[in-house]
Amino acid sequence: MKIYFPQWQGAGSGKKIESGAFAVLEYLKDPDFVQIPLSGIPAGENGVQKFQINNYEAIHQQLLRFKQFLASKKPKTTATIGGDCGLEIVPVSYLNEQYPNLGVIWFDAHADINRPCDSASCNFHGMPLRTLLGEGEPNMNNLMFSTLDSSQIHYVGLRDIDKAEKSRLDSGNIYHPRKLNITELVYTLQSKNIKNLYLHFDFDCLEPTDYDKTYYRVPDGLLIKDAEECISELKSSFNLVGTSVLESTTANIEELRPIENIINLLMQ
Repeated sequence: MKIYFPQWQGAGSGKKIESGAFAVLEYLKDPDFVQIPLSGIPAGENGVQKFQINNYEAIHQQLLRFKQFLASKKPKTTATIGGDCGLEIVPVSYLNEQYPNLGVIWFDAHADINRPCDSASCNFHGMPLRTLLGEGEPNMNNLMFSTLDSSQIHYVGLRDIDKAEKSRLDSGNIYHPRKLNITELVYTLQSKNIKNLYLHFDFDCLEPTDYDKTYYRVPDGLLIKDAEECISELKSSFNLVGTSVLESTTANIEELRPIENIINLLMQ
């Protein structure tokens, strides 16, 4: 199932994420995408923090809609245009319930594995993996179908890690190499008997000199060609049951040209 869910509230005041998601939707021109409505609860500059999460009420309301939608439709696969990374707690937990031992590949410059109490920004897009591990804000747990084990998480492009996040990565022996090694990644997944994958793709995993229309720009990232090669190899070696493209910020379709192969690989 193809889903358009331009949640931006998890990024605090990141409204450009919503217009960036819409540009990807317009680029694809695929009528099969179904939109999940966003909340009308004030957010951003007018948002309210609760449980140390900015815009908590808006995020919770619209993620509950997302969960109810998946529960009613029961798709076998998902492909999501977003939106901020916080939305991932719904499709990842849904597919993990359908496919035990789901491998989660987190293409991202950031670990997104903070607890609210450890987050300097209090923005939920830095917390989804900790939430998926069942270690986040308890009031978010009712939005999920299941929880992950740390062995299911594998990072690609990670390079901006908070101290508390680094501690959790190390204590859980979570796969987070500094440089991409596709052969090693495939071997690691196969050694865990992982057959089904979810590919989360935040465009800030990319080197900004290759693509810089992202919410954050972190130097020394993945080259576009290497990201394409990695996605292609994962698609040929495993069964992809879920994908996402997230946190691009340009509203100009022409500016998506450098990443169009990545979009096509993940969304078609």
